[in-house]
Amino acid sequence: MIRLLAAALLGMLALVSPVLAQESVAPAPYAYRQLADPEQEARAKALMITLRCVMCQSQSIADSDAPIAGDMRSEVRQRIARGEDPEHIRQWLIARYGDFVSYTPQVKPITWPLFAAPVVILLLAALLLRGRFARTPPAGEGDRA
Repeated sequence: MIRLLAAALLGMLALVSPVLAQESVAPAPYAYRQLADPEQEARAKALMITLRCVMCQSQSIADSDAPIAGDMRSEVRQRIARGEDPEHIRQWLIARYGDFVSYTPQVKPITWPLFAAPVVILLLAALLLRGRFARTPPAGEGDRA
């Protein structure tokens, strides 16, 4: 019984230790520090507003306090400081974290149904409503001879 309890305790400790290790890691260098050049910082902020935090999912990386958002902010600032194009940085982050990271949806062969679905639904609704409200003669009017 004691061995089973000890094994369970060690198993829980093994699962919790990576989480504790993550909290002890220092934040990225530019997570909370702005760039010295105001123009570069403005470009970095403009890009950060358009990128979604992968942990919070409803906040941009500019607004999120999640550690991963801090790492992403730092990466954006470092790349802007090196002179990279913001669109190139966005594409790199999309390649690394997936399409979800961008607030701007991209039309791809796999996502085009998402863009076409509202149009198809509106057309179907119009057809159904047209059939429903089509002029029909009042009852008894067609029976007279």
